[in-house]
Amino acid sequence: MGEYINVNGNVKDPYYRYKMPRLIAKVEGSGNGIKTVISNMADIGKALTRPPTYPLKFFGCELGAQTQFDVKNDRYIVNGSHDSSKLQEILAAFIIKFVLCPDCDNPETDLKVKRGSIGQRCKACGYQGFIALTHRVTQFIIRNPPDMDPKAIGESKTKRKSRKEGKSAQHIEDTSDNLNDTVEDDDDGEWSVDVSADAVAERMKALTEGAKSLTLTNDLEQTQTQRLQTFFDYVKKLKADDQLIGNDKQMFWEADRLDIKDKGPLVLVEVLLDEDIIKQLKLYRNHFLRLTMENPKAQKYLLGGLEQLCGNVHPEKLLPKVAAILKAMYDLDLVEEEVFHDWGSKPSKKYVSKEISQQIHDKAAPFLKWLKEAEEDSSEEEEDEEVEISFSNRSGNKLHVEKVESGKKEAKPEEDEIDIDDI
Repeated sequence: MGEYINVNGNVKDPYYRYKMPRLIAKVEGSGNGIKTVISNMADIGKALTRPPTYPLKFFGCELGAQTQFDVKNDRYIVNGSHDSSKLQEILAAFIIKFVLCPDCDNPETDLKVKRGSIGQRCKACGYQGFIALTHRVTQFIIRNPPDMDPKAIGESKTKRKSRKEGKSAQHIEDTSDNLNDTVEDDDDGEWSVDVSADAVAERMKALTEGAKSLTLTNDLEQTQTQRLQTFFDYVKKLKADDQLIGNDKQMFWEADRLDIKDKGPLVLVEVLLDEDIIKQLKLYRNHFLRLTMENPKAQKYLLGGLEQLCGNVHPEKLLPKVAAILKAMYDLDLVEEEVFHDWGSKPSKKYVSKEISQQIHDKAAPFLKWLKEAEEDSSEEEEDEEVEISFSNRSGNKLHVEKVESGKKEAKPEEDEIDIDDI
């Protein structure tokens, strides 16, 4: 089995899940007949989910060389003598231009040819756009779209007819783009992507399946405990190598690949948080948010991890700060109000002893009371006045509010109010 490398060469993370075979090239012949045979071009194309003729043609354009391919026999040739390292560099440029998503750098993208343009959409983040037609290989892609029969790629109508009559299927491509036939697309539908919540969920399912085909381990055959340990080791190594900041997307992809997104926050709490928890929650907010956003299960596991940290690991330092920690989680949008209320409804012995859980809930009481009263006040204000909101974000961005009609209501005595920030 040959060596495998990261599809995105800019990612140095050894745990990066998208892999492809390292290009293997062999120089054959001599003199005017010298040529470079890429023996694993088909495998590379499969890893990139692109026809292998696309990167081969890209090589020809970049090197100013003729290319030959026999799809039936998996033979891909670039005329001239070229070493593997040079071709690997050119392949990296092809991946950036025609494989990676411009928004999330994920290789889970599809190409679609439509009316002389090349559309690109990402199954991971929902990006959709068009590839600039500045490179000469784009004309080859337009004439030979991804859904075209691979055995017919690049051939003129005459050559297709000749092949059916038993003549050779091998042919030569040069960089002059002198193909005469154009593939017509009779689908007049709009090229678009559904960005609804259900559609995004379906894309994430497709991402998971696509990841399985690009991942070289059998992690998914392990137990959940083993997969959590794998994720623990992954996050711990990122932290040890000082590579956590800026790699929250890669961390999420690893959790998604291992199918442990819900319980992932338990691992993050253990690896990333200690006595300086409030500062660390702000520092690693994106990492937690990747797993908890619109995921009540993950939010509950985050609170479970907090119970373990405050009740078992650092009780003397953190138990007095429980209310302030919960307030920080609320302000950072890591946990939703409904989850807080559900968690606060009764102590549980799932993560710590019943006695310790009760202590934690007692310390959390001021925050839970403040949260309930804040919601009641908000509800009353909505009934008494209509407002226009230009932009709202509870994480600290400015909120522009214009009152349309305001009713009078009695203010609550100041002594009944809770200053949650003084807890």
